[in-house]
Amino acid sequence: MRLSARRQDVFLAVGLAVLASVVAVSFGSGRRPDALGWTLLLALHVPLAWRRRAPLTVLCVMIPLIAFYHQQEYDHSAPTAASMVLLYTVAVTGSTRRTVTIGCAVIALMLVLKAGHGMAGVAVSFQITGWIVSMLVLGGYLRVHRQLTEAALERAERAERTREEEARRRVAEERLRIARDLHDLLAHSITLIGVQTSVAAHVLAEDPGRLDRAAVAKALDDIADTCRSARGELRTTLEVLREHGTADTRGPLPGLDALPDLAATARAGGAKVDLSVGTGAGIPAAVGAAAYRIVQEALTNAVRHGGRADLTVRVGVHERDGALRVDVTDDGAGSGSAPPGFGLVGMRERVRSVGGTLDAGPLDELGERAGFTVSAVLPLRARGEEGEW
Repeated sequence: MRLSARRQDVFLAVGLAVLASVVAVSFGSGRRPDALGWTLLLALHVPLAWRRRAPLTVLCVMIPLIAFYHQQEYDHSAPTAASMVLLYTVAVTGSTRRTVTIGCAVIALMLVLKAGHGMAGVAVSFQITGWIVSMLVLGGYLRVHRQLTEAALERAERAERTREEEARRRVAEERLRIARDLHDLLAHSITLIGVQTSVAAHVLAEDPGRLDRAAVAKALDDIADTCRSARGELRTTLEVLREHGTADTRGPLPGLDALPDLAATARAGGAKVDLSVGTGAGIPAAVGAAAYRIVQEALTNAVRHGGRADLTVRVGVHERDGALRVDVTDDGAGSGSAPPGFGLVGMRERVRSVGGTLDAGPLDELGERAGFTVSAVLPLRARGEEGEW
């Protein structure tokens, strides 16, 4: 089990005291400690137990004891290890300015104590100064190294958090995309199936004696085609969940070339669709997919809420002024009292995903002019860039 820092310091102080005692009775310069010398020698090791908690306090306590010990000419080698540990601790726990200040003060005190020893004192002073500078430099180096290591670890942890946040953001965006796709697909398909079923039921109930088998067969064929188309698109969407796919494994996105199929499906639902597409080559896939989904949702809403047998929907998709403009207008009765759904919300999210704008709302009711309009402007280039998406 790993010892606490306080226990480590206590054991260090005890170990250094034992080492100092052995040195004092074995070798070194100066006289062997007497009762006062032993008291000073052992007492100056006690503060080392708090060296990491209060290094300056330990310094202020130990320096006078060490200076007094040397002034009494006791064995000068005995407290050397404790002195070096003290200087190392001051350097490793403080700033560079504080370390330099304390080092200069300790060297000055040492020179004062050695001033009366002549040339021998000068030689010893140089030797002790070298040890003092070495301990201070070692402590300062380890302090800087520790700070750099901690900074590197913090950057690594921050980068890891950023990657996790980015992964969560991508998952949330993917879930939102799948939810939008499923909403558009199911709402469009179910609405058309409902309209086509109503057509078949109307034909069966209108005149059972003169059953129009061709009309019923066409309505049922339209329902089957809608189901097949929905099933294929649903399979493509759900493969992302099954295979943990990314943007590269989603398969081809629906684009402007599929707009005639949307118009034909809406016509099978009883609406008159006037489709006009005027675009050049090089439409970004994301913009084309957004335009497709906007038209799909607008046609679905028109068929669902039109409320007219002769509903007319005008769809225009044109490239103008560096943007793809999508306009869908119908002359139906509007949503009426139907509960609000997620269609307009999904359209706005799709438009924002490519940096565009969307306007949607009922037309001005002037005379017979009623209905609903959806107008979107989808830029063909990324914001702030001259190149395409």
